[in-house]
Amino acid sequence: MKMNGARIMLECLKKEGVTTVFGYPGGTVINLYDELFNFKEIRHILPRHEQAGTHAADGYARATGRVGVAIATSGPGATNTVTGIATAYMDSIPMVIITGQVPTALIGNDAFQEVDIIGITRPCTKHSFLIRDVKDIALTMKKAFYIARSGRPGPVLVDFPKDVQMSQGEFHYPEEVEIRGYKPNLSGHPRQVEKAVTMILAAKRPVMYVGGGAVLGGASDELTLLARKLTVPVTTTLMGLGAFPESDPLSLGMLGMHGSYCANMAMTNSDLIIAVAARFDDRVTGKLSTFAPHAKIIHIDVDPTSIKKNVRVDLPIVGDVKDVLTKMIVQADKNSEKLAEFSAAVEPWHLEISTWKKKHPIDYVQSTATIKPQFVIQKLRELSDDDAIISTDVGQHQMWTAQFFQFNKPRTLLTSGGLGTMGYGLPAAMGAQAAFPERQVITICGDGGVQMNIQEMATLVQNGLPVKIVILNNNFLGMVRQWQELFFDKRYSSTCMELPIDYIKLADAFGAKGFLATKPEEVEDVIRQGLQHSGPVIMEFKISREEKVLPMVPAGASLNEMVLNA
Repeated sequence: MKMNGARIMLECLKKEGVTTVFGYPGGTVINLYDELFNFKEIRHILPRHEQAGTHAADGYARATGRVGVAIATSGPGATNTVTGIATAYMDSIPMVIITGQVPTALIGNDAFQEVDIIGITRPCTKHSFLIRDVKDIALTMKKAFYIARSGRPGPVLVDFPKDVQMSQGEFHYPEEVEIRGYKPNLSGHPRQVEKAVTMILAAKRPVMYVGGGAVLGGASDELTLLARKLTVPVTTTLMGLGAFPESDPLSLGMLGMHGSYCANMAMTNSDLIIAVAARFDDRVTGKLSTFAPHAKIIHIDVDPTSIKKNVRVDLPIVGDVKDVLTKMIVQADKNSEKLAEFSAAVEPWHLEISTWKKKHPIDYVQSTATIKPQFVIQKLRELSDDDAIISTDVGQHQMWTAQFFQFNKPRTLLTSGGLGTMGYGLPAAMGAQAAFPERQVITICGDGGVQMNIQEMATLVQNGLPVKIVILNNNFLGMVRQWQELFFDKRYSSTCMELPIDYIKLADAFGAKGFLATKPEEVEDVIRQGLQHSGPVIMEFKISREEKVLPMVPAGASLNEMVLNA
C-alpha cells in the first residue's frame, strides 16, 4: 500500500519504538502534523518554544536511555533548536531532530522560512540528512536512529522537505543498516584489559576518574562492582554523578573547578588514574601542565578521538564502557590472589584520602538570619524520593546541587555539563516527567536561568506534568557575580536582577501552585508542601545574596590550588 511521506516518517518512528515526541507545528511540517493526528500511539507534547522542546527531548533521553525526538518547522523553528542540539552534542545525548524544509525545488532560492539548517548545525550534530526522495525516508530514519544511539551517542538532524512529505511511496523499514565508514568498536581489546588490571594491581595510589559515558553506557553496576572489588577510590565529573553511589566510602565526590578538596588532592597525588568514559575537560584538569604529574593514565572510551585529545595516555582501551569494565572484572577475578596484597598496599592511600576528607569537607556556615542555598539542597535531598530525578539549570545552584544533593543512582541528574546552557533545567525536567509520570521530578534553578524558559509552565499544566520547580533566588546572575567579586574587584557589571518578580502570582497565572520561603525556619515546610502537591509547583527560596560556591579552582590554576574560603 502506498502512503505519503509524512505517514512513512511516522511509521518509522513507530518502528523505532518512539512513544513521545516534542514538537512545534508550522508551514513546512503541517503535512506531518496532519498525519500525526491519526497516530494516537505517539504522544505529542507541544512546548511553547522550540528550544524548550529540544531540551525536553534531551531530558527524556537522559532519563530513559532512549533516543529523544523533537520536531520543528523550517526557518526560525529550526534555528530555535540549535541551542538544544548543541547542548545534547556536548554531552553525547542520543536525539533525532526532524526539521521541516521548503520544497526541494526552492532550496537555495531564499524561499519563505528557508535556512540551511544542516549547514548551521553541522558543527554540533553527530550527523545530518536531507531527504530528497520519498523512497529514502525509511532507510534514512533507520540510519539516523542507529547513529544517534550507537558508539558515542549524539544528536542527528533530519531535514524533511515539504514536497517529500506529500509524495507517495511504499513503506519498507529495514531490519538492519550498514553504514560505510561508520563501525564503532564496542569490544575492548582483551590484551589491553589484561595490561590495565596489571597496572592497577601494581599501583599504590590509584584513582578511578569517571565521566558521563559511564551513565550513558549503562555501566554503573559494573563500575561499582569493579571499584569495590579493587578497593579503588572513585571521583566523578559533573556528568558522571550517580554512576557510582556517593554514599559509598570509596566515593570522593565530584572533582574539578568546584569539586571536593579530597578528590582534587587525590588526582594530584595519584600514581595511576583509571579514566572511565571521561574526556579530561578543562574544568576537570585545571592547569594542564601540572595535572596529575606523578600518574600513569589508563583511558577507557568508546570514542577513539577522545583518547589522548587533552592529556597524554599510557594505556588506551577503545570500546563500550560496559564491555570493558565487565572484562576487567573477569580479569581481576583471575588475579584473586593478588587482590589481598593490593588492598593492603593501598591502605595508606585510603588513610591519606580520609585525612583530606576530614581536613576540608565540602561544607558551609549555617545562618539563622538568611536562607543558605546549601541548606535548601540538603533539605530537598532529605525530603525527596530516593529515585527522584533532578534537573538543574546552569550556575551556582548547579554546583551546590552537585556538591550537596548526593546522587546514588544513574540517570537521576540531568544537567548541561559541556555547553553550560541556562534555560535547560525546566524543559529537561518536563521531558523526564513525560517519560516517568509517576516519579518525582524536581528542577533546581536560579532566578536567571528559570526566566529563560519559564513559558514552559504552560506546557506542564496543559499536559499534567507535575514537575516541582525550585528557585534559589538571590536577585543576581550568581556565578558571574561570584567571579566579579573574586577576580574583578566587585565590579558587578550587568549581573544584578533587582526586578521583584512575584513567582507565587506567576505560578497562579499559569494555573499552578506557588510557595515562598524567606526565612530558614520556613524552608522545610515549603519543601514538604511543594512535594506533596499533585500538580506543577514553584518553590521560591530567597537565599543569601552573596553566598559563593566553594571550594573553587581559579581559571588557569592547578587542581591543588583551591580557594577554600573567601
